[in-house]
Amino acid sequence: MSQEMINQLKQFKVIPVIQINKVEHAVPLAKVLVENGLPVAEVTFRTEAAAEAIRQMREAYPEMCIGAGTVLNAKQVELAKEAGSEFVVSPGLNPNTVRYCQEVNMPIVPGVNNPSQVEQALELGLNFLKFFPAEASGGISMVKSLLAPYVDVSFMPTGGIGKGNVNDYLGIDRIVCCGGTWMVSPALIESEQWDEIGRLVREAVELVK
Repeated sequence: MSQEMINQLKQFKVIPVIQINKVEHAVPLAKVLVENGLPVAEVTFRTEAAAEAIRQMREAYPEMCIGAGTVLNAKQVELAKEAGSEFVVSPGLNPNTVRYCQEVNMPIVPGVNNPSQVEQALELGLNFLKFFPAEASGGISMVKSLLAPYVDVSFMPTGGIGKGNVNDYLGIDRIVCCGGTWMVSPALIESEQWDEIGRLVREAVELVK
C-alpha cells in the first residue's frame, strides 16, 4: 500500500467496517458517511451485495476512500477491483491472495495476530497489516508486544474495538487507524436508521480528534 493511502487512512483514524445486505442501502449509507465527516468505508465481502454496493458508492461519491473487506481469494480481489475498490483487507494472511494482489497492483492489508504471521507478511513485502481479531487476540498488550520487535510494521486493529477503547489503540505509535462497526451496525443499516448512523458517525469523528 502506498504511503499516500496509509496517510489518508491515518487522517480518518476510524474505518467503518460495513456489511451491506441490500444494494439499495449502499448509496444512502455513503451519503451519511460523507455528510458526517467520515468519507471512508471497508465494505465486507460477507454478502452477495458487496461488489455492487462498492460500485454504486464509488459512482455516487467518487471522492470517498472505499476498500473491500473479508477478501479471501483472487476472484473476490477481481470483483473488488472491477467495482472500484482502492484496497482490499483480508481476515488472515493468505500468500496466494497477497501475490495475486501484487500481480494486479491492488493494495492489500492482510490480517495477522502473531509473530510468525508478521514475519510471513514481511517476507511478502508487506508492513502495513491488520491486527485481527484485535481484542480476542490480546488487545493493547499484544499490539505493543508485536510492534516492539518489528520496527517497520504498522497496524490497523479491527475486532472488538468500540467507543470505550478506540483511543487506547490510536494512542499507540504505529497504529495507523482502527476498523470499527459500532457506528454502522448491520441492524441499523438493515432498519435504515440513517439519522442514528449519522449521529454515531459524528460522535466517532469527535471522539478520535
